[in-house]
Amino acid sequence: MHGYIPPDRFFPYLTWNDIAAMPDRDQVVIIQPCGAIEQHGPHLPLIVDSTIACGAIGAACDRLPADLPCYVLPPLYYGKSNEHQHFPGTISLRTETLLSVLHDVADSLYRAGFRRLILANAHGGQPQIMEMAAVDIHARYPDFWVFPVFIWRVPNETKSLLTETERDRGMHAGDAETSLMFALDRDRVRPHLAICEYPPPCANLFQTKGALTYSWLTNDISRSGVMGDATIATPEKGDRILASLAEGWAHAIIDVFQFAPPTASH
Repeated sequence: MHGYIPPDRFFPYLTWNDIAAMPDRDQVVIIQPCGAIEQHGPHLPLIVDSTIACGAIGAACDRLPADLPCYVLPPLYYGKSNEHQHFPGTISLRTETLLSVLHDVADSLYRAGFRRLILANAHGGQPQIMEMAAVDIHARYPDFWVFPVFIWRVPNETKSLLTETERDRGMHAGDAETSLMFALDRDRVRPHLAICEYPPPCANLFQTKGALTYSWLTNDISRSGVMGDATIATPEKGDRILASLAEGWAHAIIDVFQFAPPTASH
């Protein structure tokens, strides 16, 4: 059941007695991987985002000091994926449903004495939901610190491995995700079906990606569901991306453990 997560870090393997006897629960880091079940083009399975969330966090946990208290919850496999709703197989939660689940999980953790929660999100369609949930949870419990982190935003070398076009225009099921899936679940990748398709550019300030964007759905800008170049993905790049993400995430987890809440001066 633990999948990519080291079994000694998998929260559900604990008993309630283990948790009741756990010292300094307010310092323990709890991680909630957040993914999605959504289309990723003809060459990748629906489970890409959930796989990446668990794979990166699991590899990071392998790098943590043995005495650092950190536990990983089961992944939230479903996310807000309605931008992909026109592609069969995509399963999407409503925004309010996902928010409710995140709040309910946080309530349960707070009752158990935990005070540090990382929302490790790998789906590009929901970082804003994670951020809203984090603020609202902290507003309800001022001593509960929540860290909403997109899986790709910890320090890592991924961008240096991509072409300029891929960095600027790639968004979904392209080089980075396909390469990483080679490293995490190679048997699920169908490289003979990989394609290159980028969203068409707009002739004004508002683009599909960047500082000024608009409310697109995937079928508005892609026929295949791919927004990037999957044909240039390689297992070698995937191994480097995974190692880099794991190192970045290990540092982030350690920082959360060492986090000292700020005190406003008056």
